[in-house]
This record gives sequence, structure tokens and C-alpha cells, in this order.
Amino acid sequence: MASNSQPLPTTTTTTTPTTRLTTIQKIKSNLLFHSTLSEINGAIGDLGTYIPIVLSLTLSKNLNLGTTLLFTGFYNFLTGAMYGVPMPVQPMKSIAAVALSDPSFGIPEIMASGILTGAVLLVLGVTGLMKLAYKLIPLSVVRGIQLAQGLSFALTAVKYVKKVQDLPKSKSLNNRDWLGFDGLVLAIVCVVFIVVVNGAGEKDHELEIEEDLGDSIEGAAERKKSGRSLKKMIFSLPSAFIVFVLGVILGFIRRPNVIHEIKFGPSNLVLVKFSKHAWKQGFIKGTIPQLPLSILNSVIAVCKLSSDLFPTKDFSVTSLSVTVGLMNLLGGWFGAMPCCHGAGGLAGQYKFGGRSGGCVAILGAAKLVLGFVLGSSLAHFFKQFPVGILGVLLLFAGIELAMACRDMNKKEDCFVMLICTAVSLVGSSAALGFLWGMVVFGVLKVRNLTSIKSLSSVWKHEEQEIV
Repeated sequence: MASNSQPLPTTTTTTTPTTRLTTIQKIKSNLLFHSTLSEINGAIGDLGTYIPIVLSLTLSKNLNLGTTLLFTGFYNFLTGAMYGVPMPVQPMKSIAAVALSDPSFGIPEIMASGILTGAVLLVLGVTGLMKLAYKLIPLSVVRGIQLAQGLSFALTAVKYVKKVQDLPKSKSLNNRDWLGFDGLVLAIVCVVFIVVVNGAGEKDHELEIEEDLGDSIEGAAERKKSGRSLKKMIFSLPSAFIVFVLGVILGFIRRPNVIHEIKFGPSNLVLVKFSKHAWKQGFIKGTIPQLPLSILNSVIAVCKLSSDLFPTKDFSVTSLSVTVGLMNLLGGWFGAMPCCHGAGGLAGQYKFGGRSGGCVAILGAAKLVLGFVLGSSLAHFFKQFPVGILGVLLLFAGIELAMACRDMNKKEDCFVMLICTAVSLVGSSAALGFLWGMVVFGVLKVRNLTSIKSLSSVWKHEEQEIV
């Protein structure tokens, strides 16, 4: 007995340091920049959705901007270290929409709805029910939700560019002037600049760079090499970062006195006081409409898009569901905006060059610095930020997300996807679009049956595509 029990302590002591070392190495690898400029540029790709929603709630509902920056910055850094890809942290859009449209839906109701949504997602992840949903939901329906969300972002972006916006009331006003620090000409120039630099996709740029390297190795003509070098330099510019910095500069030029309204120091962490009415209204008005969107777009669609963009990485709907749940169970008690992952944010950050967890980690670090140094007073500045430029960033994020549906090659899959998209856009409800997509998919499968099969075989083909 003694001889058999001796190796056990030795095994334990030797594997524990190895496990720790492996974990540390994995985190370092996940946070490692593939290209510094590209990763910084990619970090800006999600701000087109983040800033308008958070700013609107800050101005209209007195959302604690400083606390929101601190918590979302921490979430950004943590998810970057965990997943090793530009995993976004976005506000929960359905809850934000209810808050902006309902005067009685205040901070306690907003936080209650976020906490309850997070609790449900945590339970779905821990019990394995989210994994079951991921296997059963057809790829064509997932693509329909992605296409609807992408087009919704793009349409909102065009509205931001074309019309003057009252963000606190989430309303469009009169047509935007052509000239000025937030005019149409500025937005058009930013769009053209991003298209010139980024083109339609990063793969084309990478091929150009590879050709440049090949030419230099083979000793091509000096004039040809200089032309290619200029092209390479243009393609490597951090377009989104440059456009964002331009917006910051123009914000100060529009109202230089805003500097006097900024106070240094973090916001105080204050526990939100909840009443029974707040929990009830938060669940009915906030959690119920948010859950379908979170399950489909924040977990299932994000997992599928992540696997498409980063096939060498291993993603799980269980882990995504758990992280979204934990984020809201932590920050909601202190007044941080309910948040989740989002396929649109991932697509936007990927579009502008984000390839590693370091992309969102640096964004998280910036949020933490702003949260600690400036706190909620930063809202005074963002009121001056050109909304048209936010619209430009949101436009490209939406288009990149919508382009995920290009792998729907079969007419039947396209039919289901477009039904789901159309209903989602017209009804302004991802849940309604999902329901119709599933019904149409089921009807088509039954129609195509040529012999009696088991119910599980109806889904077999789509399960293989998703998994």
C-alpha cells in the first residue's frame, strides 16, 4: 500500500506548476498583438455602437458613465485574455431601446433587467441547454439573424450620417448640413478614406503585402517596388483609429470650453437600490425582449462567426453564455450598463484589423484609464463628438456582419435566411424573425421528406454544418 501511494504527491506537485505555466503562456499568447497598428485600429471598430447607446443613456437616464467604463473595460481585458480574439463587450440593445422609449424605465429597472438576463444566460450555459440550442438551430436561421442585425446597424448608420440626431431621445431631426465639423462632406470623406485603405476585406490587403515581399526578394524594378511600397503603406494605415482621432479633435474645436467641464477622478461606486416594482418591470419590459437577442446574437451567432473568422480557435456557446451571465451579475448591482457580446462588434473589430485578444484588451485598458481619470465627466466631451463619424464606423461594422451570410449557397438556405431577416427588420424583433425562420425551415424539411424518417434526422444536415 505504501509503495502504491508514494507517487501521488509527486504527480500533484509536478503537474500544478506546469498547469499554471500553461495557463500563463496561453494568456500571453491570447494578448499578443499580431500587428500593433492593426490591433489598435480594430479596437475602434466597435465604438460605433458603444458610444451612441452609452451616451444616450448617460444623458437621458443619468447612467453612471464612469462606473460603466470601469466595468466594461475590465470585461474587455478579461475576455481578450480568455478567448484570444477581439471578443466585443457591447450594451444590451433591447434593454437600451426600452429605457430610451419609456420614461418610467429608470436605472433600477435597467439594472434589474440586466441582472435577470445574465442569470438566465448563466443557467442556460451551466446546464448545457445553450449547447443544445446551438446544435438544433439551423445555420440559415443564424445567418438570418446576423443579416438582420447587420442591415439594422447599417440603416442606423446611414440615419446618423444623413440626419442630425438627438441621442438622449433617440430621435432623428432635420437633414444634416453639407459643410461643417459634423457635415455630410466630412462623413463622405471618412467613408471614402476607409474604403481606400481597407477595401472590401483584409485578405486582399494581405495578398498585396505578400506580393510586395515577393517582388523585393526577386529583385523587381526600383520604380515598381516603390509603387508597391506606397500601396503597402496606404493599406497598413489604421483607418478607423485615424477617423476616431479626427472626431476627437473636431469635438474640441466645436466647443473648446468643454475642457473646463471635465473633472478628474473616478466616479463613486454606489449600490443600486431595487424595489419589487423595479424587478417586476425589469423582467417584463427588459429581460423578456432581450433574452432572444442575447441567445441568438450574443451567444450563438458570435460563436458561429468566431469559428468562421478564427477556425484555429476553439469556441464554446457554454463559455460565452457563462461570461455574459457573470458580467451582468457583477456590474448590474453598481449601475454599470447591462452588456453582452455581439456579432456586430466582432465583425467591426475584425474588419478594421483586430485579430487577437490584445485588440480588446487595449480598448479595455483605455476605458479603465478614462474611467479612473475622468469618470462620468467624460460625457460632456462626447456630446460634442461628431455623430456622423460614429455613423461611419457603425456602417462598416454592420456591413461586415451582414457579409457573414455569403456562405449561404443553396437556394433553400437563402430562402429561410431572407424570411428570418425580413421579419426581424419589419417587426423590429429578432425573436419574431427567429420564430418564423424556424417554422419555415421545419416546413421545408417536412416537404422535402421522401420517406418516413426520425425527427432527429430532419436536423442532421444542419447540425453538421453548424458544428
